[in-house]
This record gives sequence, structure tokens and C-alpha cells, in this order.
Amino acid sequence: MALLLGVAVLFVLWYVGHNYSNANPKVLAKVARTAGGIASLAVAALLLFRGRIDMAIPVGGFGAWLLGMKGFAVPGWGARTQASPGRQSRVRSAMLEMTLDHDTGALGGRVLAGAYAGRALDDLSETDLSVLARDCLGGDPEGSRLLEAYLDRRFPGRREARQGDAHPGATGRRRDAGMPTEQEAYEILGLQPGAGDDDIRRAHRALMKKLHPDQGGSTYLATRVNQAKDVLLNRHR
Repeated sequence: MALLLGVAVLFVLWYVGHNYSNANPKVLAKVARTAGGIASLAVAALLLFRGRIDMAIPVGGFGAWLLGMKGFAVPGWGARTQASPGRQSRVRSAMLEMTLDHDTGALGGRVLAGAYAGRALDDLSETDLSVLARDCLGGDPEGSRLLEAYLDRRFPGRREARQGDAHPGATGRRRDAGMPTEQEAYEILGLQPGAGDDDIRRAHRALMKKLHPDQGGSTYLATRVNQAKDVLLNRHR
């Protein structure tokens, strides 16, 4: 039985090498992992059938890891194979720096200037944030919109509760932030400079799922994400 499994694995490797020699290396790696995972699980099943549970568990765990199954790990491999932290989008204004975690959708930030410089937004009370909002409204229109997006996430329903409380003329003092630079666009999408069009579109789709107003997201941040995508996709046109 073990001999037949070995022959089957060799055949799969030969077939892949013969028919996919010009294929994308990522595709080949995925095929190899899948073949190795299936073969490892088959060997683990054989070992278990023969009563060698001590060997079946690590072999089966290795096979499950190759196939990407969650909840399985091979002793000694965990620390080397843990996924890197999720990407973050970053948007800056004169007074604020905001971050959005791609995995959790958590929105956070810190103050760059003013009375609360160096403080994390999560550490500020609602009163502190109200003071900061007034400061931004007077000197940092883009920061004001970023802070509005943060407040909407942290205090759901506040906008409806406070409708009509805005100072007269406040809207008129705001201005559009304008299109982001190429470097800012990469930071907004959480990408490294030089990322390909597919990566740009993928990051854009993932962020819009979290930021779309219909999902309780921020209209302003969604607009900035759309602008960042347009800037990067049009960079060489």
C-alpha cells in the first residue's frame, strides 16, 4: 500500500512537471502543496489502520497544514508558518493619522498635532474628542472628516442624535481633500509601492466591503479608497 502511494505521488509530480513547466510558479506551488497534502493524509490513514497512531498524528497534521486546514499544526512548524499581521490602510491629515485593519475592520488613529498630540483616539473621552473635532473643523478640514468617520464607528447613532446641532456655516468651511498622491494612495490601500493592478483591485474590494455606507461604513473613507484605486490604476496611462 505504501509503495502504491509513493508511486502515485511520483506520478503526480512527474505529470505536473511535464504539463505545467511554463505555468505560473504560484500555481505550481499550490498544486504541489495539494498533492503533498493528499498523499500525507493517505499515509496517515494507512498508519492509523496499522495501529501507528504515534506516527499518524504528525503525518496527518502535516498533510492538513499543506492543504490549509485550520486548527492543525505540526510540532516545531507553528512559529515559522504563522501568517504575518494583516495589512493596514493609513490616511493622514495635518492633525490626525487614521488606520484601518483589513482583517477586523477596526478603525483607530492618533493625534499628530494640537493639545492631544501623541494620544491615541481610543484613549480620548467623548468630551476630549468633541474638543478635538472643533480644533479640526477650524484648521484641518480633512482631519475633521476622518474624525467623523472614527466617531461614527465608536459611537453608533451619534450622527442621527446630533442632527441639527452643527454650527451654522460649518459645512461651508470644509473643502474637498483632493486626489491623493501616489504614495498616499498606496498607504490608503495598505499596499507596498509597485503593487500590481490585481493587488490594487483586490485591496479595493476588501476595503469597500468594510467601508461601504450600506455596511455602516464611512462615506468619506470610501471615497478616499475609490480615489486611491483610480490614482494607482491610472498611473501609467
